Amino acid sequence: MASCDFGLIGLAVMGENLALNVESRGYSVAVFNRTTSVVDNFISGRAKGKQFVGCHSLEELVQSVKTPRKIMMMVKAGPAVDDLIEQLLPHLSPGDVIIDGGNEHYTNTERRTAYIESKGLLYIGTGVSGGEEGALKGPSMMPGGSEAGWPLVKPIFQAIAAKVGPNNDIPCCEWVGPRGAGHYVKMVHNGIEYGDMQLICEAYLMLKEAGGLSNEELYDVFEEWNNSELQSYLIEISRDIFSVKDEEAGGYLVDKILDVAGAKGTGKWMSQLALDLGVPSTMVTEAVYARGLSAMKAARVKASGILQGPTVATAGVSVGEKKAFIDAVKQALYASKICSYAQGYVQLQAAAAEHKWPLNYGDIALLWRGGCIIRAKFLERIKEAFDAHPNLENLLFHPFFAEATAKAQDSWRKVVVLAAQLGLPVIEFSNALSYYDSLRRERLPANLLQAQRDYFGAHTYERTDKTGKFHTDWISKRATPKS
Repeated sequence: MASCDFGLIGLAVMGENLALNVESRGYSVAVFNRTTSVVDNFISGRAKGKQFVGCHSLEELVQSVKTPRKIMMMVKAGPAVDDLIEQLLPHLSPGDVIIDGGNEHYTNTERRTAYIESKGLLYIGTGVSGGEEGALKGPSMMPGGSEAGWPLVKPIFQAIAAKVGPNNDIPCCEWVGPRGAGHYVKMVHNGIEYGDMQLICEAYLMLKEAGGLSNEELYDVFEEWNNSELQSYLIEISRDIFSVKDEEAGGYLVDKILDVAGAKGTGKWMSQLALDLGVPSTMVTEAVYARGLSAMKAARVKASGILQGPTVATAGVSVGEKKAFIDAVKQALYASKICSYAQGYVQLQAAAAEHKWPLNYGDIALLWRGGCIIRAKFLERIKEAFDAHPNLENLLFHPFFAEATAKAQDSWRKVVVLAAQLGLPVIEFSNALSYYDSLRRERLPANLLQAQRDYFGAHTYERTDKTGKFHTDWISKRATPKS
């Protein structure tokens, strides 16, 4: 007998926590997992005494959910989702909603939305951010797909989402747009997350190597930063990490962790799609490359004995300069972070134009204000900027962000210069500054590049003093070399 308000497939940690979150808001939930013992353990464990129905087949799950059914898949992205959809379809009725809550490539969601709608059903691809804790206590949710499905899932989604605002009553969940828009926005969120994490790591590198700060001092600095314009979830957890001791071996745990970074691919997707769109999302790209460089551990160990560079220990910041240096790193981090978000929004705007998605950029900033990994204080400023100027071409053009980067730029430049002098790799700080400087220059050296392309490939060029396309026979006009 259909008694449940919601169905969920996939009881790994994220799925299990989301199911518990939904139930805690007063909804009854039917759950299924391919390994049925997982269902039994959940029902007799964390779900005991609560409004759950454990199911041992997809047919049983579907029969347990009231129509129009709302069934969420929390399974591995890719072919597994397609397989699961095919298994579900024979059991569903017109008007039922299938929801994909995984980290899926947006093109798959575009394809699946059209396919599911052709069967008389509705499909929602929703980004879910916040990790295990967010799933349980309130994630950021970015739903897109069949718009007719939004009113059906809206009460549940907005009930379980993180809340922000003066009264803590504004849900970090709103309709993003058609087809794959929700998963695209989630991908950009993850790409910005890549940049944020690399920037924080570079700030850590400068403070530790150039400033000589201990873990205790790093904790204090990040505590101060988390009570400033840099307040964010990633700053907060970085602060916490510096305080954790290794109970077995002694010392601090962070110092014992191998410096090889992992990745799940969403940063790479954003970088690849930026190239397709022709937009300069350079910071996520460099963050992906930084993780790749970290993975080349054996090569780096070998290179450390071959390649020469400055000795940081003899050229770092003096004790008397430490306070000013910490503030300079803070300013460099803040300005670089602004550039990272600016690039993310430029890519969203380009994708929206490409796919005809009616994205609301202020609302997207609000979705990221709570629950998600990149939640940060200054997202309120981004929402204000786009609410005031919905067609804002670049965040850096808004007075607040233009003034903030202008104020920070002297410190920003000093940090990048010092890093170069000391041989410390700060590719994100440097990249952000180069993006800023490229953007603010009315003229770039691409005139020479166009001349080169025309010289070797007759690709033509435009002129500053005439309209049209031009080609020059450079060989016949060139000077004769003097030697």
